[in-house]
Amino acid sequence: MPDLSHGDDAAAVNSLRSAVMRLSRRLKHQRVDESLSPTEMSVLGTLARCGHATPGELARKEHVQPPSMTRIVALLEAKGLVRLEPHPEDRRQKVVTQTETAEAMLEESRRKRNAWLAGLAEHLDEDDWARLRAAAPVLEKLAHL
Repeated sequence: MPDLSHGDDAAAVNSLRSAVMRLSRRLKHQRVDESLSPTEMSVLGTLARCGHATPGELARKEHVQPPSMTRIVALLEAKGLVRLEPHPEDRRQKVVTQTETAEAMLEESRRKRNAWLAGLAEHLDEDDWARLRAAAPVLEKLAHL
């Protein structure tokens, strides 16, 4: 467990935070559809991972307020990227599902971002690349805590 009072741990946490933020900002610019906000892209990514969700579930997963998610879902629906369907158990609710158009756009976006990131990784030596491959599952775990 990191001890932020320990100089090496504090420096490592600071370096990790800074690097992840810079890399994230740069990855966000590697988009296929510039008309979508990062939040809209994130919602589509969440739907790709979970299949479908209610607007309330999406709001919790995306750490936004439910009224904000309602607006985001409405924008995505207007763009033909999600559809709202009746909830199978609670007719008062709707379930949000991504459309085939969204799936294709996300796949193209992943391809573009992966290619960009692979291009950067080509500049690493074998030892650095091996460390980065080993760190990927740990970073994935951190992202979902």
